[in-house]
Amino acid sequence: MLQAIAFYLFSAVMLASAFMVIASRNPVHSVLFLIVVFFNAAGLFVLLGAEFLAMILVVVYVGAVAVLFLFVVMMLDIDFTELKSGAQQYVLVGAGVGLVLLLELIGSASLWTFSAASPGELAHRTPTNISNTAALGRILYTDYIYYFQIAGLVLLVAMIGAIVLTLRRRPGVRRQNIRAQNARVMADAMTIVDVKPGQGA
Repeated sequence: MLQAIAFYLFSAVMLASAFMVIASRNPVHSVLFLIVVFFNAAGLFVLLGAEFLAMILVVVYVGAVAVLFLFVVMMLDIDFTELKSGAQQYVLVGAGVGLVLLLELIGSASLWTFSAASPGELAHRTPTNISNTAALGRILYTDYIYYFQIAGLVLLVAMIGAIVLTLRRRPGVRRQNIRAQNARVMADAMTIVDVKPGQGA
């Protein structure tokens, strides 16, 4: 009974916060409501027994991603009224895309309901002598290690691409010359001066 009450409480708060993310006029308030959504989703993961996913959701998304969004929104001087001025002409396109996504979600939920395994089968497949973290790590780093490495490589390429796209060469700016720095000797880097007593500055 307590688990059902906690489930409906977390779900209601999460749905209300998710609606406020898109309904709030202030982007800072939207990010704060998004943090509330992440916290309630972590509570739902705890109810399902996936404490590792709940911890990752709080540490990564709340502690890093959402806080980064908050700082970016607060530091950028963006005129949001000017950005929203021409949004009315895309209402039909946005509604069409939203309807397609809604139909896809409904179809996915109905297919999952009919094709989901029985609770006994799920309990039989879940190991009982290891924790959720150990089971997830065993699957990720054993069965799907190549996919994991490919995902890391894709992220590395994306990071390098972002650096290359944002790199700007400006004239008149002194840049680091690695070859010249490695070729320096002590005689060129420093000068030893013997200052006599009373001859200082």
